[in-house]
Amino acid sequence: MTTDQKSPGDVTGVDTDRLSANLARIEELSTRLSRAMADRKGVRQSLQGPGQELYMKAMTAYMSEMMNNPGKMLEHQIQWWGKTLKHAVDAQHALAGVHAPEDETPKDPRFANPLWETHPFYNFMKQQYLFGAEAIEGAIDALEGLDPTDKKRLDYFGKQIVDMLAPTNFLATNPDALEKAIETEGQSLVDGLENLVRDLEANDGELLVRLADEDAFEVGQNIATTPGEVVFRNRMLELIQYTPTTEEVHATPLIIFPPWINKFYIMDLKEKNSLIKWIVDQGFTLFVVSWVNPDPSYADVGMDTYVEEGYLAAIDQVKKITKQKKVNTVGYCIAGTTLSLTLSLMKKRGDKSVSSATFFTTMTDFSDPGEVGVFLDDDFLDGIEAEVTQKGMLDKFFMSRTFSYLRSNDLIYGPAIKSYMLGQTPPAFDLLYWNGDGTNLPGRMTVEYLRGLCQHDRFAKGDFPLMGESLALSDVDVPLCAVACETDHIAAWKASYNGVRQMGSKNKTFILSQSGHIAGIVNPPSKKKYGHYTNADWLDSPEDWQAGATFHEGSWWPRWGEWLAAKSGKMVPARVPGDSGAAPLAPAPGTYVKARPNR
Repeated sequence: MTTDQKSPGDVTGVDTDRLSANLARIEELSTRLSRAMADRKGVRQSLQGPGQELYMKAMTAYMSEMMNNPGKMLEHQIQWWGKTLKHAVDAQHALAGVHAPEDETPKDPRFANPLWETHPFYNFMKQQYLFGAEAIEGAIDALEGLDPTDKKRLDYFGKQIVDMLAPTNFLATNPDALEKAIETEGQSLVDGLENLVRDLEANDGELLVRLADEDAFEVGQNIATTPGEVVFRNRMLELIQYTPTTEEVHATPLIIFPPWINKFYIMDLKEKNSLIKWIVDQGFTLFVVSWVNPDPSYADVGMDTYVEEGYLAAIDQVKKITKQKKVNTVGYCIAGTTLSLTLSLMKKRGDKSVSSATFFTTMTDFSDPGEVGVFLDDDFLDGIEAEVTQKGMLDKFFMSRTFSYLRSNDLIYGPAIKSYMLGQTPPAFDLLYWNGDGTNLPGRMTVEYLRGLCQHDRFAKGDFPLMGESLALSDVDVPLCAVACETDHIAAWKASYNGVRQMGSKNKTFILSQSGHIAGIVNPPSKKKYGHYTNADWLDSPEDWQAGATFHEGSWWPRWGEWLAAKSGKMVPARVPGDSGAAPLAPAPGTYVKARPNR
C-alpha cells in the first residue's frame, strides 16, 4: 500500500454519496443474485464432471503403487515436503525482513503482478501453489496400472482442479483485484458483482462467463455484412448466395457448409478478415448454408436429416440456380465430418454432383480424438443422452462450457477475474462475440454423432449406418483438400490427417496451418501472421508427414484458391442472386442466424 492510499480504518475524505449509492446497488444486486440462484434449474450431476468410476480407478492404482513400490511414492512425497518446508522458512525470514524470498518457480502469466515476486505473503502463496501443482501432476504421471484413456482423463481433470484452485482465482489472494478495489474505493467490486449477477441471470442461474460486450455488435450491421441474398429456405437451413464482385466467375459454384454448433459468420466477421468476401473477390459463385438454431421441436432430427434436408437439398438447389451439373463443397469441423458422410452416401447411390471437397479442421477418424476425448466416455455421454431425452435438445450452454474448459485459464478463469474481481466490461471483440453466440443441438443428432462417430468411431471402421447404407471413409473418392490447424484443441490435426489418409480419393492435398481451430482458418493474407506446412507425400504417421513438410510464410488461402480454381471450370458471366428466376427471400445474413429459439 502506498503512503497516499487510505488504510481500512481511515474515513477521512470518504465520498459518502458514492458510498451510499454503492450500498444501495449492493442491496439491489444481492436481491437479484438470490433470485437468480433460486430460479436455477440445475444441471444433472453426470454433466458436471467425470463419474466416480474414474476416481475409484485412480485411487486403486495409487494404493497399488503404494503397496508395490512404497519407496517411489515416499520419494515423491518427501521431495514435495522438502520444497514446501524450505520455502516456508524462507518466507518467515522474508516477513521478518531478513532477506527477499528466493523464487526459482517458472514464469506463469497468471502471476504477472510484481507483488507475486516481491511481497513475502503473495510470493509464499504463489510458490506453495506451484509446488502443490507440480506434486499433483507428478503423482498422476507416476501412476501405473491405469488404462491409457483413464490416465489421460485423470491428467486432464487433475489439471482442471489445480487450475481452479490457483490463488489468482480468489479475491483475498489476488493482488490485482485488491489494488483495484482500493484504487476505486470498492467500485470495482460492485461492478464485478453486477457482471456476475448479469451472467447468472442470462444462464438460468448457471455460471457461464461472458467473454465479449454483446452491445458492441449486431449481426448484419457491423459483422456478417458481405452482400448477398437468401435464395432458398427449408426447416433446416437458409441458403445464402453472395453478390459477385467480379465481372466473370468460375463456372462451377462453391457451397460452404459451416458447423451447426456455432454460426456461419465466423467466416464473415469483418471485411478485412472475411473468408467469405475473399472467396467472392477471387471470382467464385459462393453459396453458404446458415443452419437453423433448433428448439425442442427438433428432438427427432438426426444425422440423416442434416444430410438429406441440409447437404443434399443445398447441392440440388445450387445446381438448379446455376444450371450446373456439379458443385464444389467445403465442410468446416462437424460439417466437414458430415460432408464426408454425405460423399460416402452419394458414392453408394452413384450421385456424382460433387466435383471436389475441402475440409476445414475436420475429424473423421476418432480413434485418438485428442483433448476433447476426455468428454467422450460413458459417464458424460450417458448424462447427455439423458438430458436430450428429457428436453429434446442439447442447450448451447453445455457445448460452450465444454469447449471453454479445454482452455480454462484463457476462457474461464482469466475472463472471470477481469469481469467479477476487477469489474471490467468484457471487450468489444468480434471473435469472442461470435464464440458466445452458440446454437442448440437436436436430441437424436447429438446422440448419433457422439455415440456412433466420436465414441465408437464407426465411420473410420467402415460401418456407420445412415439412410439404409453402411458408410465408410474409403467411399470418399472425390478430389479433396484438407486444412488442419497445428494447435487445434477441438479437432486435433493428427486425427484429421489420419482420417483424410484413409479416404479413397487419389487426388488429396493436406495443408497444416499454424495456430488453432479458428485463428488458423480465419487467417487472411493481409495479416501476414500465421504460416502453413505442405507435403505431397502421404506418410503413415502425421509426425513423419510434418517432419518432411515444407513451411511457407503467410496464409494458406491463396494456395487453396489456386487449388480450387483448377477444379472450378472456365470463366462465365457473373451470377447475381435472383437471376435464376427465383425471388430472393431475405438479404444476407438471413433470418436463421438471428433467431433465439425457445429453450
